[in-house]
Amino acid sequence: MQINISTRHGRVSEQTQEKVRQKLEKLSRFFDRLSTIELTINLEHRDNPVVDLKVSAEHKHDFCATCQAEELMAAVDKLIDKMEQQLRKYKEKVQDRHRATGMRQQAASSEAELES
Repeated sequence: MQINISTRHGRVSEQTQEKVRQKLEKLSRFFDRLSTIELTINLEHRDNPVVDLKVSAEHKHDFCATCQAEELMAAVDKLIDKMEQQLRKYKEKVQDRHRATGMRQQAASSEAELES
């Protein structure tokens, strides 16, 4: 999994980038097929930074989230919560789809047995 952190209108220290990177790595717990994570920190308004997150999963569409807060780490935490919800919801949707396919096959075989 590749993590890219970029900054607009300012600079973020290496320590802060490392903290953010550690938090972003935890997203793979929710969906293991993540290929790229791109985080953009916009410091145009230092007292109210805007953070954008784009997550790419292999063979799937991209997940995006944006958050704005008074402090950078608070914005990152809120952003990660939003992304976790998106990934969880998508994973449940995929799992339910596979479960429903199995149930349809069972129902079809049950109907075939009843007709015999």
